Amino acid sequence: MSVIHLRGRCAVKGVVSSIVLGLGAAALFSAQPAQAADLKFAVVDYGKLMEESPQAKAVSDSLRNEFTPRQRDLQAQQAAVKAKEDRLQKDAATMTQDQRARADKELRDGARDFARKQSELQDDFNARKNEEMSRLQRILIEEVRTYAKAQGFDLVFADGVIYSTPTLDITPAILTALQAHAGHAAAPAATPAPSTPATSPKTQSH
Repeated sequence: MSVIHLRGRCAVKGVVSSIVLGLGAAALFSAQPAQAADLKFAVVDYGKLMEESPQAKAVSDSLRNEFTPRQRDLQAQQAAVKAKEDRLQKDAATMTQDQRARADKELRDGARDFARKQSELQDDFNARKNEEMSRLQRILIEEVRTYAKAQGFDLVFADGVIYSTPTLDITPAILTALQAHAGHAAAPAATPAPSTPATSPKTQSH
């Protein structure tokens, strides 16, 4: 019997292959050399935004806080089923046939109920994570677009870049902008609660 491992961490790989602003990549590489030389490029590490932006951390904390109570209930139920299993194994030799049959049925029913709740929890978690990640993706892409337009970039690459010079990397600037926006959003709160790095609740498998 095993319990799911909810992954609170919200990294997403391959969500965006590239963010194209102003001109498409096809138009870029079909342009004349003189035209291409006039274009302004940038590169952003989308994975780093997903790992280090305060918005991504907020999503992780939100999911953890939402699902940890249910995960703890599931852990308690798992422990109860395991205790019944151990008790049955210990007392089987001294039990009557009817007692053993009832104990077996209780154990099977408990295991089935546990498996059902485990599956429901995983499905609910996945659905909520997908919702939150879609919302986060829109926030990050819009931040990159806003910055790129303000700075006059014609094209911004994300995933799939093999090499670029550090001067092309706008990731630190995007992170700074995201942190500033997160700070403004938190300002009205009277007592913002400090958050710790998200670690998903986990139970032992047996």
